[in-house]
Amino acid sequence: MADTRAVPVMSPPDARRWRALALLCLAQFMVILDVTVVNVALPDLAADLRLDRSALTWVVTAYTLCFGGLMLFGGRLADLLGRRRMFLAGLLVFTIASLGAGLAGDASVLVGARAGQGVGAALLSPAALSIITTTFHGAERHRALGVWAALGGAGAAAGVLVGGLLTSGPGWQWVFYVNVPVGVVVAVLVPVVVPATPRQAGRMDIPGAVLVTAATAALIYGLVRAGEDGWLLALAAAAALYVLFVVAERRMRAPLVRLDLLAQRPMAAGIVTMLTASGLLISGFFLSSLLLQHLLGLTALETGLLFLPVAVATGIGAHLAGRFVGRVGARPVAVAGFGVAAVGYVLLSQVDGRVGAWGGVLPGFVLVAVGLGAGFVTATTTALSRVDAHHAGMASGAINTAHELGAALGVAVVSAIAGASIDGGASGAIGGFTDAFWACAAASGAAGVALAALLPAGRPPAAEGPVFAH
Repeated sequence: MADTRAVPVMSPPDARRWRALALLCLAQFMVILDVTVVNVALPDLAADLRLDRSALTWVVTAYTLCFGGLMLFGGRLADLLGRRRMFLAGLLVFTIASLGAGLAGDASVLVGARAGQGVGAALLSPAALSIITTTFHGAERHRALGVWAALGGAGAAAGVLVGGLLTSGPGWQWVFYVNVPVGVVVAVLVPVVVPATPRQAGRMDIPGAVLVTAATAALIYGLVRAGEDGWLLALAAAAALYVLFVVAERRMRAPLVRLDLLAQRPMAAGIVTMLTASGLLISGFFLSSLLLQHLLGLTALETGLLFLPVAVATGIGAHLAGRFVGRVGARPVAVAGFGVAAVGYVLLSQVDGRVGAWGGVLPGFVLVAVGLGAGFVTATTTALSRVDAHHAGMASGAINTAHELGAALGVAVVSAIAGASIDGGASGAIGGFTDAFWACAAASGAAGVALAALLPAGRPPAAEGPVFAH
């Protein structure tokens, strides 16, 4: 059994605390950026390295599989081995793998480096979030989580812009090289502003880690490959592995994941909110990017520039939610956020091939980003509001896993709905995009109604007082 004796660890002074937040969020921004930054570079990658369609798919999928699949394992390691220690280990792996990806001369090296980036991200991300939740308290925690969600949500949108700028300028290698100086700077400064937490007594649940990693990886693979050979088998394998995982965890004295904690209403509601918000926002990025380039004729760089105000809008939504969650509670903020997103998707459903991108697509896109940026904050705040420091890493891994699963599920669903409009390229068929946007509008509205009942009423706990480490 784990040692449950808590030793108080004093929080750093205010200036250090906020500097620590800036560094942790910069690392998370870099990790989320890499989910989408490579998409714009794929044509140049294919030409330079002579990659076929299958290899290009794995350049994207290898990162997502390792990132999402290992997140719970990474969160538990942060609890056992120390949050700062695992953050720095993940940052080192991610930075070295980024350098390797930029230097890659063939498909196997590039895919391996992308997998390495995913492993590093899976160690880094839950450790960073657990540092934030155990360092900030009360209203400060809501604001800190608002900043975290803002940069995390904006990272996916900014990836399109950064990818376009770097690919059009110094070359596709720089979508990976840009991570190296950022990683070095963060690695040098984090030990100065983030206090170390000691190791926690306890053993790693290796069988549970293997089962949940394999299950999550199979689920993400099946969703990413939806409609292609083997995807149904992957989903069936994921379901079977999750069942085995639950059975195994119930028998473990020191499980990887406390199932009773995941079943508690705040955590369950936060996970559902994150799944939904992530699925809807990343679906919007996916559909809008294709619409802008295939039907409205924008270049990759022009598309990236249009995503810039969307990234800002995501940050605004998250910032507003961070301020209001502590005042009125997560429930009204989530309902309002998903309602705004529904209106945005209705506007996007009215777009046709004759409208301009900035006047026709951007208004609805901005509303979607504002609303779902707020959704990220309500998800994280709700899920982590009643989690003690002993389980902060595990809880952070769970909410981050929900982000990746939601993104994969959302893209799989809207790809199936949009169908021929995506495959038709510049043929001008917009009906599939319209149907997909209407589906997203309906899902946003339904989510708002469901979360009005699912999310706990009232303001989250203040969580004042010292941080406890083990």
